Amino acid sequence: MKRLILLCCAAAAFLPASAQQKSKRKMSGNPVFPGWYADPEAIIYGRNYWIFPTFSAPYEKQVFFDAFSSADLVKWKKHAHILDTAAVKWAKRAMWAPSVIQHHGKYWLFFGANDIQNDQEYGGIGVAVADRPEGPYRDHLGKPLVDKFHNGAQPIDQFVFRDKDGKHYLIYGGWRHCNIARLKDDFTGFEPFEDGTVFREITPEKYVEGPFMFIKNGKYYFMWSEGGWTGPDYSVAYAIADSPAGPFRRIGKILDQDPAIARGAGHHSVIHVPGTEKYFIVYHRRPIGETHANSRETCIEKLEFDENGLIKPVIITREGVPATKLPPVHYDK
Repeated sequence: MKRLILLCCAAAAFLPASAQQKSKRKMSGNPVFPGWYADPEAIIYGRNYWIFPTFSAPYEKQVFFDAFSSADLVKWKKHAHILDTAAVKWAKRAMWAPSVIQHHGKYWLFFGANDIQNDQEYGGIGVAVADRPEGPYRDHLGKPLVDKFHNGAQPIDQFVFRDKDGKHYLIYGGWRHCNIARLKDDFTGFEPFEDGTVFREITPEKYVEGPFMFIKNGKYYFMWSEGGWTGPDYSVAYAIADSPAGPFRRIGKILDQDPAIARGAGHHSVIHVPGTEKYFIVYHRRPIGETHANSRETCIEKLEFDENGLIKPVIITREGVPATKLPPVHYDK
């Protein structure tokens, strides 16, 4: 028996490199795809996972978006330049943090551009539309959807959220302020809330940027990034409420650096595999030894809950998550 095992091991050693690699690719690995990418928004369209990240480079080079698709979280296909400044005439640089959704048979991509610092600069949050997830996307409005500071929130880090009743909300904001606004059905503007306000502040304690929301068991899980995006203290915390407008009371931090693996783990999104209790968190981090602000890679881990529905601290790994195919149902955020 020992001799048979040794022979099998020896035979495996002489397998072609492609076969050996295939046998090992039962885990996603981290990063999940090569290149410097940050602020990943993950979503499920049909039978495929998609990730739409920021191209992590100096602002003047952030003039396009790539996307990545996978049937199993392990093998990823790159879709290059799905949207760029050639299609968005008002965007000049710093195209950031895409947020995506399917609506009315189209695919919508919300993005930030120009990193405006005050109301006199031109830029903010835009929206683009395409017939396919991989684009090409075209500018929906020909101008920003949000081009001013409201309640102190810099118009960046947008997240489009579909509520249980089918209404859509834009949740966004940098500079330690977060707003929620109710979108019109055609995504051309906003509908006021019942009190007449358009931009309602929902900033929780220690919020900095990168909002994300999902519903689980009827509760609204609101998540955000804390700390400085260039520092080791970048991390993710969360709150739970009964409505998308809160109020949100910070529960605690669930994603943080591991000095042995990577620093600056933050700006994330969450995938829920429909019909299961499987959740994944997709985020960016800075590998050990990398000191440049834009040296950020996209990674994925399991997201788990305790018996009370609270999120367990995420363990960051080099291995990532197991290959996971989607069930034969249509799902979109």
